[in-house]
Amino acid sequence: MTNLPYPIRVESGSFAGLGGLVREVAPAHRYAIITDANVAHLYGKAAASSLGIDQADVLVIPAGESSKTRATWGWLTDGLITRGFGRDSAVISLGGGVVLDLAGFVAATYMRGIPIVHVPTTLLAMIDASIGGKSGVDTVFGKNLVGAFYRPNGVLVDPLFLETLPRNELRTGFAEALKHGVIADRHYFDSVVSAMTGVLNGAAAGESLTRLIEGSVAVKAGIVGRDEREDGLRKILNFGHTVGHAVEMLSGYTLAHGEAVAIGMTVESRVAERAGVAISGTAAEIRNAVVAAGLPGSVPRGMSADRILEVMRSDKKTRGGFVHYSLPRSIGDMAGSESGWTVAVKDTIVREVLL
Repeated sequence: MTNLPYPIRVESGSFAGLGGLVREVAPAHRYAIITDANVAHLYGKAAASSLGIDQADVLVIPAGESSKTRATWGWLTDGLITRGFGRDSAVISLGGGVVLDLAGFVAATYMRGIPIVHVPTTLLAMIDASIGGKSGVDTVFGKNLVGAFYRPNGVLVDPLFLETLPRNELRTGFAEALKHGVIADRHYFDSVVSAMTGVLNGAAAGESLTRLIEGSVAVKAGIVGRDEREDGLRKILNFGHTVGHAVEMLSGYTLAHGEAVAIGMTVESRVAERAGVAISGTAAEIRNAVVAAGLPGSVPRGMSADRILEVMRSDKKTRGGFVHYSLPRSIGDMAGSESGWTVAVKDTIVREVLL
């Protein structure tokens, strides 16, 4: 359904045919299913059965951001070695963003690269981590500072996974969908607000969530297809993530990634207005949508502006002493086309917004 060089299949019930899809896009002698403890309990056995019990090993990590480290990467790669996995093997990532990022880094580096198929089980992973080939781990200095660009061989998105997803996990996915609307499509932004309002108020979620997934996949795949390695246009996908990654790390990862991105979008859109980049009212509209999703719209109390700025300076988005932000002009229109799709903003402006 995209112009990317690998298939992204969005279909309700498609997990039941996992084995067939995997053998089509990543034929291998053996498969390593990397997942976390929560997902393994629900779907690990079914995934292994679909691939063939004698061909699949399930490697389980603890759930949560604390597992996304070089130590866990080492444990997983050592596990593949001791189990005798060779270059004729492939990886299946089954889980949320942490699992997909980590498993992608394992696949990118194990024996200099083996195939991987992503099977996201959360809304956030379906519309973000599974698409675009970014993989990596966190360090004590920040998120995703060690990693690689590595294309998956395919992505299988089954919206039925969302039926077992806690409501709060859906909210964090809505943050990323809202971001896609802000950076690319005013009409899509409005449709996300409408869909999430209905779902959170108890409306039937199946069809509306599938349309939302398809819309976000189209936005992200369209951008990545034009700039796979983030040399220019793809940088707009970082809207909300510069501040968001900082507050997520400073919270000790008690903030979910989607919650942190929601905070990042509200802060960065206010920065855009304060810097004269965005039209008046843009920040308020974004914050209203974030709050409507039940997501946090401000930096947690006790988190200082100086510490946030300090962490952001260690991020990948710092150039020439300035932090570069992906900022909107308005909903559906991003600034920076003349400067590589980012805008350098003085710390004094950001501090004014954070205080």
